[in-house]
Order: sequence, then structure tokens, then C-alpha cells
Amino acid sequence: MIFDTDVIIWIQRGNKAAADLVDADNDRSISVMTYMELLQNAKNKQQQTVIRSYLKEMDFMMLPITENIGHRASIYVEEYSLSHGISADDAIIAATAIENNQILVSGNYKHYRPIKDLGFKRFTV
Repeated sequence: MIFDTDVIIWIQRGNKAAADLVDADNDRSISVMTYMELLQNAKNKQQQTVIRSYLKEMDFMMLPITENIGHRASIYVEEYSLSHGISADDAIIAATAIENNQILVSGNYKHYRPIKDLGFKRFTV
């Protein structure tokens, strides 16, 4: 499974359900976009170090943005940004999941709702 940024943030906040969900998966992945969002939202260098350590310890595979992912994401932005408000970062994360044949786990269903070919597992707090 590929985990959206919000799931990792819930873990940082001490949410047991999010941690259990990640612990139960042996094939953990994140998009490089999620990695960048986590680092960008860190309050300081120490928090960035904790994020990097956690991702390494939990053996997350970081999936890069390929040409196909970029192309697919740009189509999603073109099709859904005006009608559904999809952002570029969410489009990249969704495209990463689809191009890697993985299910996306997120609590942000409304962000991904218009993307019909996305395998989605909803996380609830």
C-alpha cells in the first residue's frame, strides 16, 4: 500500500489506529511527494530527522515521480482541479499509486474521489 501524508502525520500525533494500519502492512510505500510534504511541514531540523528515521526504520519504499506519473498527474489536474479542487500534490500521489499498482490509504477521500481508477482505502480517525 501507498500511504498518504495525512496517515504519517496522524502517527506523528500519536494516533494508534494509524500506527497499527502501517504496522500491519509489509509492503509500505510513500510517494516522494509525501516525503517532501512531511519535511516541508516539519517545525525544525530535529523533526525532519525524526521523520527520516521513522521512514527508514519502518522500511518505507519511496516511489519517485516518473515521466508517466507526471503525465498522469497533469491530466488529473487538468480534468479535476476546477471541478473538484484536486491539487497538484494530491494528483501526483494518486498517479504514483496508480502507476505502481498500489492502493492509496488516506483519510482525505474527498481529495481523491473523482479519480475512478484509483484503488483507495479510507483511513478514519
